[in-house]
Amino acid sequence: MTTTAIASLGLSLLFGLMILLFIFRIVLTWYPQADLTKLPFSLVAIPTEPFLAPSRKLIQPLGGVDITPIVWVGIFSLLRELIVGQQGLLTMMNRF
Repeated sequence: MTTTAIASLGLSLLFGLMILLFIFRIVLTWYPQADLTKLPFSLVAIPTEPFLAPSRKLIQPLGGVDITPIVWVGIFSLLRELIVGQQGLLTMMNRF
């Protein structure tokens, strides 16, 4: 395996994990009584909160609903596609 293939696999897994965590975070918004400081909820909150906290200052809740996790799912999906997708940068570099 080449270095770019290993980097591509690692980034793909990282982006996929972050997308999954943000989807879990979206589901957790449906349960406001969930304590995000306690296990197992903290396993979702700790890696996602550094992205969500600054975003909440820029993106106000829409109809009382925090949409920042949805925005981050879109951002990470786009990054994953641009970097390691079928026509992504690392994929194209790996072909040469």
